Amino acid sequence: MKRSIRVRATLLFVGLTAIILIGIWAANNLLLERFYVDSKVAAMRLAYRQIDALVVKRSAAGGSIRDEFPADGSFDSGEQTEGVQLLRRLGDQNNIMTIIIDGVSDYPIVSSGRDAAFMMDRVRQYILGMADTGYEKNELILETENYTIQKSFYNRSNSYYLECWGFFSDNQTIFIMSMPLESIAESVELSNRFLGYVGLAAMVVGCIAMYLATRSVTSPILQLADISERMSRLDFDAKYTGDAQDEIGVLGNSMNTLSDKLKETIGELKSANLTLQKDIEEKIQVDEMRKDFIANVSHELKTPIALIQGYAEGLSEGMADDPESRDYYCGVIVDEAGKMNRMVRQLLTLTALEFGNEKLSMERFDIAEVIRGVLSSAGILIQQKNARIQLEMSPPVFVWADEFKIEEVLTNYLSNALNHLDGARIIRISVEAPDARQRVRVAVRNTGDPIPEEALPDLWTKFFKVDKARTREYGGSGIGLSIVKAIMESHHQEYGVRNVEDGVEFWFTLDAGNDERDAG
Repeated sequence: MKRSIRVRATLLFVGLTAIILIGIWAANNLLLERFYVDSKVAAMRLAYRQIDALVVKRSAAGGSIRDEFPADGSFDSGEQTEGVQLLRRLGDQNNIMTIIIDGVSDYPIVSSGRDAAFMMDRVRQYILGMADTGYEKNELILETENYTIQKSFYNRSNSYYLECWGFFSDNQTIFIMSMPLESIAESVELSNRFLGYVGLAAMVVGCIAMYLATRSVTSPILQLADISERMSRLDFDAKYTGDAQDEIGVLGNSMNTLSDKLKETIGELKSANLTLQKDIEEKIQVDEMRKDFIANVSHELKTPIALIQGYAEGLSEGMADDPESRDYYCGVIVDEAGKMNRMVRQLLTLTALEFGNEKLSMERFDIAEVIRGVLSSAGILIQQKNARIQLEMSPPVFVWADEFKIEEVLTNYLSNALNHLDGARIIRISVEAPDARQRVRVAVRNTGDPIPEEALPDLWTKFFKVDKARTREYGGSGIGLSIVKAIMESHHQEYGVRNVEDGVEFWFTLDAGNDERDAG
């Protein structure tokens, strides 16, 4: 079972308090009586030294201790000598009853006790062996050359007394001092009982105070525990708000610093992870593109190579003996080799564009003139396709671009239109005037069958062919539109394709060349 620090601190306080109370109880039982008797013995020895000093003082002055007290040995007179004050102080402070006796005359000089005769009998019994004082037990405590201290039990009063008797330093003055001893056992019992009541009350009050006081310690600890739990869930917004300057405050500030560092580090790790993930995805994409590229190139080259190999073997084996057959075989070989050469050149051009190896040569030119040049170059092919060309433009229309590459875009668009021409066999080329964004839009439209809508986005992908049989028929490789895409993206221009009412339209935009610019 999990216990809180408050409960454990309270139980620890209870345990320590109980141990202290038990220790005090044991000390009372074992040591209090001895300590009490030793303190009384010390008081009695001090009393002897003080009276003995007074005796010696009087003897040195040629007198006796009798000179310190009234002639009748009582304290009733108003005379306040040093001896009277000393005996009175001993009686008041330590409850010591004293009788001083002249050893020569056996007559009491002074008595500070109420029962002088009784005390005289006791000193006669101790020193002279006379009289029976009614004491049953005597316990020797200390014995010196001049005096003896003993503990005596008096059966008549059923009580103990501490007695000191003997001679002073003049060896003729006898004394006896008596001090009643309280019941130590009864005192210890009362002390322990009182200690028990006080200790129990102190324990209850202390437990309550300890339980409440430990809240100031456990509250910040619980707050730190909550912060650490939230940090384990990657929530680093929780902060320690205490202002204590103790160890808990230092720990809280350290956790705040740790939280900030972890937040920053995890953020960096996430960024690095995203970058790494992106790099991995790009690598996977590049690998897939490489695989597709190799597969597509292999597929595109497989047919012409097979044809070239087959017709070359036929020539070498003498299958074409007549000149007409040889010319046909050689024509196929030359045609297929030309297709391969054209595809390789297109691939080289596309690779250079995609990797940015070809720099654009930006210049201002008339796009209408470029369109006429492309149509002139393709004049024979246009006649072979029985195509009718319709131009919708008002020359001159100046644009900013790389003239050579834009010519290649127009050539690809025109070739694509001628190869898919059908119906009315019309190719309409339009150039729209600059719009609000200063863009010129060039479009090439041909009549014929529309392209499936789902295939339109894939037309710009390398080696993609909508009708593979027809593409093979006119020698297409599926690279031309990929080159268009690379050229237009290098110009940061728009391009696209859409199905129209009677066919398909391919288009692109260019910056209008109405203002003079640096041709770099």
